[in-house]
Amino acid sequence: MSAGKMHADEIDLDVDLVRGLLTDQFPHWADLPIRPFASSGTVNALFRLGDDLAVRLPRVEWGIEDVAKDHVWLPRLAPLLPVPIPTLLGQGTPGPDYPWPWSVYRWLEGENPLEDSLEDPRSLAADLAGFVAAFRAVDLPDGPPAYRGGPLSAMDAPARSAIKDLHGMIDTDAATAAWDEALRVPDWSGPPVWVHADLLPGNLLVDRGRLSAVIDFATTGVGDPACDLIVAWSVLPASVRDDFREALAADDAAWARGRGRALAIALIQLPYYQHTNPVMAANARHVIREVLADHARTGGQRSGTD
Repeated sequence: MSAGKMHADEIDLDVDLVRGLLTDQFPHWADLPIRPFASSGTVNALFRLGDDLAVRLPRVEWGIEDVAKDHVWLPRLAPLLPVPIPTLLGQGTPGPDYPWPWSVYRWLEGENPLEDSLEDPRSLAADLAGFVAAFRAVDLPDGPPAYRGGPLSAMDAPARSAIKDLHGMIDTDAATAAWDEALRVPDWSGPPVWVHADLLPGNLLVDRGRLSAVIDFATTGVGDPACDLIVAWSVLPASVRDDFREALAADDAAWARGRGRALAIALIQLPYYQHTNPVMAANARHVIREVLADHARTGGQRSGTD
């Protein structure tokens, strides 16, 4: 894998390539300043275009289906959600030097929350609960299956493989025990609901401590509502976790599935990104610590298994 790349099949992207695509397809934007934007995103590269726009291009072939998904669903979801989400302004097509579809969006202001230094965690917990509740209430037919929106057992093999890879880096016995407990929780048996399914810090924007926007809807679809509880461990501190839970009326089984899903995602991400994406790896370590501490405090209580 080349230096600076996260995936073995990732292609090279730079300002000249972006300007060439704009010149050919959106010449009215081609003279605007273009600069790479550093982010923890793993599937797409982002470039600022002037002050108000962003160009977003898949880094890898397995990300190109998300472009069409955004074009279909983002305009339908936007009016139903309480904070801004990406607004599509231009739908790019493959060019001579770039093989896949790409997009131009309106730029959304804000900063990614820092999980260990939130300005107003209680208000952010309320904002996140409001967003999750609004998403669950979406009534749009024929929604796609949410990525990772099915039973936890679908994540079992990669989670256990990751635990082996993390030997010596984390408490693998505690991680195994927590994961085993999560798998004993009953699966969601109700109708699937709309979920974002990837509420990690890199997909959230905050302004003065409050949620100002949510981005990256590649994982969005219908599935287990516990998918969006992962933010309780990926962002929120233990001091406001119960506030978030109570606002969403999460029962024991849902809470345990959310915690298990947060753990599995972090376990899988850490060995993959530990050398190529320090922000993603740091959050994975944070989530593992928070989940294992939570598990140690509660044991089997309120887990949905007792």
